[in-house]
Amino acid sequence: MSVIGFHASHEQIAPSQLLMDVQRAESVGFGAAMCSDHFEPWSLTQGHAGYAWSWLGAALATTGLRFGVVTAPGQRYHPAVTAQASATLSAMFPQRFWMALGSGQNMNEHITGDPWPDKAVRQQRLEECVSIIRRLHAGEEVTHRGLVTVDRARLWDVPETPPALLGPVMSVETARRAARWADGLITTNQPPERLKELVGAYRDEGGTGATVLQVHLSWAPTEDEAAALAMDQWRTNSVGPPAAWDIATAQEFDEYADAENLSLEEVGQTVNISSSAGQHAQWLHEYAELGFDELYLHHVGQDQRPFLETFGTSVLPELRV
Repeated sequence: MSVIGFHASHEQIAPSQLLMDVQRAESVGFGAAMCSDHFEPWSLTQGHAGYAWSWLGAALATTGLRFGVVTAPGQRYHPAVTAQASATLSAMFPQRFWMALGSGQNMNEHITGDPWPDKAVRQQRLEECVSIIRRLHAGEEVTHRGLVTVDRARLWDVPETPPALLGPVMSVETARRAARWADGLITTNQPPERLKELVGAYRDEGGTGATVLQVHLSWAPTEDEAAALAMDQWRTNSVGPPAAWDIATAQEFDEYADAENLSLEEVGQTVNISSSAGQHAQWLHEYAELGFDELYLHHVGQDQRPFLETFGTSVLPELRV
């Protein structure tokens, strides 16, 4: 069976509580964890955005789980800083850390005051950053002039095994490009045919390594509660690209979602909504049968305890059968 991990959503939960949540996730049977890396939440109702890298050190030190983070080098983070942060975690916690490197979203990157590039430029910038990070992880001294600039950078603490660098993909074109540089692929829950298409494009271009799926879900004791939770907390995340890449603030996301008048049916395209633990287990079985090596469950509620207790008792055991 696929590894079943817990997704820690920094946009929705204060970092101190989120640390307790991931510790509880380990205690109920989750085998790994990952987190987001945001400066801004997706909605004012989410209301949080702790610093992922500080939190990761605490989470790795107080659990035995393997962790990943989805982050974006190139604007808010200089690639040498991302290389140093990730190298330090990998040196301290060998074989327990990976990161997925994306081209970024304006909501997190506009804080630098630099112009927000178009998608093609962001993709090229990402690939430059990946090369720089890999060279630094290999112990090289790096000087680079391009969309990012590096002057004689060298890491003085290089991990024995560098962290895996995964490619976050939401389109066939991005999946094909990721095959050129990524050690694996990560995407989010979508219709099965679409997921097969993304993984197929990555593999057809020579991509190897783990395939990882982040599963957004809403569970509550009743269907109405599960639906209301998804609408309250994850409605703005149903805004698709290019708007999702280009909107700058949580308030603007809320205003855009209101203007689009997003329905429960539309939100249900990005969040698995059900009060039935059995239904969630079935959906997860189906994702595993598509060949994903790791599934990371993101319950979109802010109170994780009921979800963790229910899934630890009724879902994780089903997935181990």
